[in-house]
Amino acid sequence: MRSPILALVLAVAITPAARAEPASTLAGLWQALGSCSQSVGGPAGSAGSEVTVLLSIRRDGSLQGQPRITHAKLTGDDAAQKEFLAGVLGGIARCFPLSITDGLGGAVAGRPLRLRVMNRARERGA
Repeated sequence: MRSPILALVLAVAITPAARAEPASTLAGLWQALGSCSQSVGGPAGSAGSEVTVLLSIRRDGSLQGQPRITHAKLTGDDAAQKEFLAGVLGGIARCFPLSITDGLGGAVAGRPLRLRVMNRARERGA
């Protein structure tokens, strides 16, 4: 009997973003996009890699077209570089549709947005 209750508690604890208010400002939009890109860690061999992704969204918060990489500084071997790029694009894809208000959707729909994603080397002991 405890198992269904535990599963419900875990499901609620794991998905706090689902209950979050829709973003109504550009700061809120960047915070939502930033949380998606922060979830991308990348393989250890790609520390120091960075990419800039150009994308646009529709009024409803869904992705318009396909994101394009406009800048890339990749480190590591070919496998690490491919894994980093796949992680970045996959993380961005999982982020959509964004939860945004109608007003913000009307303001940003179709406009180019640039998102910079970096795989910073983690300090030892941190």
